Amino acid sequence: MYFAFKLVFILFAILLGMLFLAFLFTQWQARQISQRYPNTGELIDVGGLRLNSVHVPRPEGADLPPLVFIHGASGNLRDPMMAFLEPLKGRAEMLFVDRPGHGYSERGGDQNLTPDGQADAIARLIEKRGISRAIIIGHSFGGATTASLALRHKNMVQGLVFLSPATHPWPGGIDWYYDLANIPYLGPIFCNTLSLPAGLMQLDTGVEHVFQPNPVPEGYSERAAIPLVLRPQNFCSNARDVANLLVYVRQTQPRYKEITAPTVIISGDSDEIVYEELHSLGLNRDISGSELVWVKGLGHKPDYVATDLVIAAIEKVAGLPRDLQKIARDVERRITLK
Repeated sequence: MYFAFKLVFILFAILLGMLFLAFLFTQWQARQISQRYPNTGELIDVGGLRLNSVHVPRPEGADLPPLVFIHGASGNLRDPMMAFLEPLKGRAEMLFVDRPGHGYSERGGDQNLTPDGQADAIARLIEKRGISRAIIIGHSFGGATTASLALRHKNMVQGLVFLSPATHPWPGGIDWYYDLANIPYLGPIFCNTLSLPAGLMQLDTGVEHVFQPNPVPEGYSERAAIPLVLRPQNFCSNARDVANLLVYVRQTQPRYKEITAPTVIISGDSDEIVYEELHSLGLNRDISGSELVWVKGLGHKPDYVATDLVIAAIEKVAGLPRDLQKIARDVERRITLK
């Protein structure tokens, strides 16, 4: 009996020691990541938290209304910024924002556990930036936040562009590490010890999965600062967002029919991340007058794989004549040739 107790004690001590070493490594590596990808935006108090954003003032000769870009899960403002900043340079005022708890934005209170709270915070940021009405472009999880903006702050919304959105209920659950990160007491331990080293080992594979079946653009992870999500606070915030999304969209989806802003939804038929036949088709069904642009061979990242199509969609909701279906067929041919 004494020997068994001693063995358990030794094993427990070894486990604690390993967790402590993992904690030290995580804190060191998190600082390294922050130094490698320093904040390039500006933190602005929006009441209860500071949101980080990059604001491009309206240029002379702009032919588009203000544009607000909302990133998806595991992302930050650099993701859409690297895709659209140069192609849209000189054409519009632009606002790229870190959602609460992502990138360098503060998390704020429990209201930011859902897209509604995040939409309210972003709306306050839009107002502080002096933007009265804008086209909102939301990718993946950012699609739910974009829809919430259209429901809760409709006077601010001139148009909507949804990219591979996550907006509707889906069967099944979420990845195990999101569930683990949300377990009381155990979750914070996981976020501060094991999630970062494990995430570093799986980072390249995860990015490839997001883009499949399309190739990952060269230097994407570096330019989009994807490792920022592995820092403990970012990882926990991201996990909580994902864990709360299913309940949220079940409650909110019936209200999408209230959205009246001009809307384009771009989705690929080869998306490995969301069920495009549920989210994109459902959103097209629910928002009267919306246009669904369905691209064969496209995965979860139309912002990078079909940037020209997304820009054409922005132009169309701004009131310019654009044949999006024709452009989508051109994208399909380009994908096939690669």
